[in-house]
Amino acid sequence: MSTFKLIWNCLFSPRLVKIYGSGPTEKLYEPTTFERWGDQVIHSLYIMWKITIYTSPFLTTFLYRKGYFVMDNLLTLSKGVGRCNNPTYLKFIKILREAQTNLSPSTKEQLSMYDFEFYGWPVEFRWSDVSKDSSKHRLYISRPVSHRSTFQYVSSIPCQIIGYLAIHSFGIRLVYPGSLSLLQTILAQGLLQGRSKLIEVNRGVRYKLRARDENDIDAMFVDRRHSTPNGHTLIICCEGNAGFYEVGIMGTPIEAGYSVLGWNHPGFGGSTGTPYPSEEQNAVDIVVQFAIHGLGFKPENIVLFGWSIGGYSSTWAAMNYPEIKGIILDATFDDILPLALHHMPKWTESIIRLSIREYVNLNNFEQLSKYPGPILIFRRSQDEVICTSEGDISTNRGNNLLVKLLKYRYPLIIGDSQIKLLEDYLSTTGTSQDQFIQKNNVNSDLCKSLIESYISEHSKSYPMRIGDEMDDDQKNQMTLFLASKYFKDYKSTHCTPLPADMFQMPWDVNVETDYLAKTTAVTLGKL
Repeated sequence: MSTFKLIWNCLFSPRLVKIYGSGPTEKLYEPTTFERWGDQVIHSLYIMWKITIYTSPFLTTFLYRKGYFVMDNLLTLSKGVGRCNNPTYLKFIKILREAQTNLSPSTKEQLSMYDFEFYGWPVEFRWSDVSKDSSKHRLYISRPVSHRSTFQYVSSIPCQIIGYLAIHSFGIRLVYPGSLSLLQTILAQGLLQGRSKLIEVNRGVRYKLRARDENDIDAMFVDRRHSTPNGHTLIICCEGNAGFYEVGIMGTPIEAGYSVLGWNHPGFGGSTGTPYPSEEQNAVDIVVQFAIHGLGFKPENIVLFGWSIGGYSSTWAAMNYPEIKGIILDATFDDILPLALHHMPKWTESIIRLSIREYVNLNNFEQLSKYPGPILIFRRSQDEVICTSEGDISTNRGNNLLVKLLKYRYPLIIGDSQIKLLEDYLSTTGTSQDQFIQKNNVNSDLCKSLIESYISEHSKSYPMRIGDEMDDDQKNQMTLFLASKYFKDYKSTHCTPLPADMFQMPWDVNVETDYLAKTTAVTLGKL
């Protein structure tokens, strides 16, 4: 290879950040002086102007006319010169080229020794790799039906235009601030440290997944199948609106001994794209497909774990993969619209309503209601983000999610008086909730037996028709029993990591036929 071609290849190869190894060999990559200066210039120009680098390697006069031989751009070219004189970098690009040409377990293992700009990482799993994926029918929630007259529709056109422009410029970044390049630059060192811990301490493996919309998704997998009792259950983590798998919620299930698959939203970290709902859906879709067909987990051994706005992508996946083991939602909401209205000026209400419903309709309940499996909701009792009135736990939108869910699943139990009872229960926390249940004389064993009896005689499908013959006292007991099973409180603020000792599988009813045959008649008479 000619010297000029080598310089050129080095110039346009990914920036090497760190070299992993065993014990003392783990270290940050040390660029040469020329390379370091060149990187600094390029990084500064990217942040300020996102300057375009010309790609013709042939004519010196062309480079001169375009300014490559002024001082700053000589430093840019010095990056390539510095790299081609650094044996460590030359070894890295040799391994990278081999992996890009022929990715095998051997080349993947060698490549995983390096941390570098993710755009250069070879794609390891594509949505088209699964032959039946293209024929799988996906479910989507519909926008609310508009009953506006023609005049109302025409007069709303200016708001529609403003809403579209707002969402597709700054609006989506207000909803997902983690997609801001400046924020990612500020967090870069922390993300590197978090990723290093996942790789060096937890033996995590990084993957690049290609979604249906051609976005690349940055994912990290920690395999515990052969090392812990819980390892055969995979937890797929869906982060918040400024969360990254490197410093997000993966730590909780890892500490609890589960296998864990984390990923970054489109536009976050190494993932490409922008976190519009359709791109979020495609991203979590390829992650679940990879878990099943790439990593070999059966759907019944997969649990979705969504924190905050990650509740949207996790409930979408649950809706489309109803056979999964369960879904855990932490510090999330029923619908983003009330939160958006709360945080924006009153005069913007009509634009906000239209913009959210048309372009960012993150309605977690609508999706969750279409999932027939076990569900667990965690609420933060001191949450400062999900409440619509600061310091008022009764305005936590997680409460609304629970009430809507129970009303949908058990419509003959949850009536108006039971909703009021639930609201009173949810306005308390900790030991006060336990006292509330005791005050209402909830017999948990009998409530559980009654549900088991119904399932044995009918099915687990929702909505259940149980409760038609119950009086109000019996319905009250069942309401509080169900709330205690679906809903857990954690005394903390929004961003505090969930402790591993609180992490648990969602409640499920396991029907034992012999037991039910003996207890059904007695249970119905005692409640």
